Amino acid sequence: MATLFCFGLGYSAQHFITKFGGRLRRLAGTVTTREKAAAIASAGIGGHKVEAFVFDGSEAAPSVTAALMDAAALLVSVPPGERDTVLAQFGDTIAGAPRLQSIVYLSTIGVYGDHAAAWVDETTPPTPTSERSRERLAAEQAWLELGARAGKPVAILRLSGIYGPGQNALVQVARGSARRIDKPGQVFNRIHVADIAQAIDVAFTKRANGVFNVTDDEPTPQGVPIAFAAELLAVAPPPEIPFAEAAKEMSPMALSFYRESKRVKNDKLKRELGVSLRYPNYRDGLRALFANGEGR
Repeated sequence: MATLFCFGLGYSAQHFITKFGGRLRRLAGTVTTREKAAAIASAGIGGHKVEAFVFDGSEAAPSVTAALMDAAALLVSVPPGERDTVLAQFGDTIAGAPRLQSIVYLSTIGVYGDHAAAWVDETTPPTPTSERSRERLAAEQAWLELGARAGKPVAILRLSGIYGPGQNALVQVARGSARRIDKPGQVFNRIHVADIAQAIDVAFTKRANGVFNVTDDEPTPQGVPIAFAAELLAVAPPPEIPFAEAAKEMSPMALSFYRESKRVKNDKLKRELGVSLRYPNYRDGLRALFANGEGR
């Protein structure tokens, strides 16, 4: 079986490995600290042995280069910042990797920018409004160019708001950290991490090339899933807070999120990759998480 290398063994990558890692001969990837590498070396991920290398973006470690030369599938989930450090340090290695058959790059629907709650799809020209999203769009283009130059398929998966085990409205309500912010006209999509994992798997299996939105079917205002989570937990939902009031305490990153509103289509994901979402809306996702004890 094939070897997988992940730049960034974060939340989505770990769920992919947990679900599909058993089909792979070798699993390897990067973390940012020695402590994280030691923890993964000791405990593995989802019952699978994983080789973890330290990569903080500053230099191309020979151990990472060697592992890339053995990789058949490459998953990239490292945010680019002012430059894409993965491409800067390992672009030529990746382009020339002899066994590499497929690359999947995890991006964000933030590259579309604000569309005043209108529907967008992969044919919609990106108009990112935040510096973070502009950096993502530049990284997408750089990875697609590398794939075209090297003759390797690159699937850009644009993810909407990620939730799943340990990271969801049920947990937020139970902890008392949930906030319902009322901003009329603002909606967004979400995606369960299990559906991200299956999208990654299909993209590798089909050696997909191009851009795909990985998102649910039902965009809603921010507070709707929180109210539903409270209903599942049989507690009162947190009171709604007017956006103007909430904005006073928001970080620049949070403010940039609330400046955008769009409804994102996933037809291409279903049509070309054949993905059938396990959790097509927040209700299905939260009900399943609740049944597994989340928030209790």
